[in-house]
Amino acid sequence: MTSTTTLVPVQTRRERPTGVRRDDFDALSLRDLAWRFSPIEKIAPIVNGDLNGARVSASVSGVTSATVSVDWASRSDPRVGRAGLPEDRAVSAAWEFASEVLVVSIAGEQSDEVVLDLSDLDRGPSALHCLIDVAPHSSVSLSIRYAGEVLLCEAVEFLIGDGSTLDVTYCFEETGSSVHVGAHFARVGRDATFIHSLVMLSGGVVRVNPTAHLAEAGGSVELRGLYTPGDGEHVEHHVYVDHDAPHTRSNVLYKGALRSASSRAVWIGDVLIGAKATGTDSYEQNRNLILRDGARADSIPNLEIETGDIVGAGHASATGRFDEEQLFYLQSRGISESEARMLVVRGFLNEVAQKLGSPRIKALVEETLDQQFSEGVPA
Repeated sequence: MTSTTTLVPVQTRRERPTGVRRDDFDALSLRDLAWRFSPIEKIAPIVNGDLNGARVSASVSGVTSATVSVDWASRSDPRVGRAGLPEDRAVSAAWEFASEVLVVSIAGEQSDEVVLDLSDLDRGPSALHCLIDVAPHSSVSLSIRYAGEVLLCEAVEFLIGDGSTLDVTYCFEETGSSVHVGAHFARVGRDATFIHSLVMLSGGVVRVNPTAHLAEAGGSVELRGLYTPGDGEHVEHHVYVDHDAPHTRSNVLYKGALRSASSRAVWIGDVLIGAKATGTDSYEQNRNLILRDGARADSIPNLEIETGDIVGAGHASATGRFDEEQLFYLQSRGISESEARMLVVRGFLNEVAQKLGSPRIKALVEETLDQQFSEGVPA
C-alpha cells in the first residue's frame, strides 16, 4: 500500500513557515514568492556564504531623562523571538550566524532624539541580530543610520511594552556595491504605539521587511517608507501588519521617486485582520513616481479580513508619472517647467519626510533630495 502526502497550501499570511537556521529554507529562487522580484544573483552570494557574526561597536547618544542601555545577550535569552521569527533564508542566516544579540533597553520618557550608532559594519559579509526592548509606559524617539559599504543579513526585534511609544527611524546611505537584507519584527503591547520609518537614500540592494504584530487591545502602528533609488539601485519592502487583538489601528504609507532608468522598487503590503480583532481600523498605501523611462516599480497590496466587526480597512497603490495638471497649474503661475517638476517631486515625498520622528534624519533627507535633484527632474 502506498501512502500519499497531501500538501496543504498556506491559508493566511500568519501561517507562513518560520525557521532560525539557514537550511530551514530552500535556496533563493525566483520561483519562490518571497524572492520573485529580488536580484537574487546579488543577494545569494552573501546569504549562502559564511557570515561574520561577531560583535560590532554600538553606542547611544542624546540620552537625557530616559534610561537607555546597550548590552549583548545570549541567543537563548527569553526575549529573543517574542516579536517574530524569520520567514526567509536571509533573515534566518542572520539569526544563525550572529553569535550574540545586541540588546537596547529603554525605560522612562525622553523628549530629545536618541541616536544608536553602529560601526564596524564595513567588514565584509556579516550577520547582525538586534533587540530593542521598550519598558511599559516609556516614550522615546530613536534613529539609526547605515553608511558606507554594507554586506549584511540582519534581524531586528522590537518589544513595545504596554502603554509605551517608540518612534524609530532607519536611514540607509550605503554605497552602490552594498547588499543589505533583513527583517524587522515588532510586538506591540496593550495601548502601545509603534512608529517605524525606513528611509532609503542610496544603496545597491536594500531589502528590509517590517512586520508589526498588534498582540494586545488598543495597540497602534504607523509604518512609513521613503525611497529614491538611483542608477542600478534596488529597494524592496514586504510589509506585514497582523491585527490580532480588538480595537487596534494601523496606517501604512510608503512613497518613492525612481530617479534612473535602472532604478527598481518593490513593495508588497499584507494586512491581516484576525477573527479576534474586532474594532480594527487599518489602511495601507504605496505610491511611486517614475522619473525616467525604464525605471520599474512593483506594488502589491493585500488585505485579509476574518471578522466583519471592524471600523474600516482599505488599501491603495499607484505608480505613474507627473500629473500634467499640477505642472500646468504651477507653470501658469510663472514657475518654470524644471522648477515645477522639482516642486511636484518634493511635495510628493514630503508627505512622508515631514512625518519623520528624527530631526537629524529629516534634515538629512532635505539635504540629500536637494543634491539628488540639483540638476532638475527629467521631463
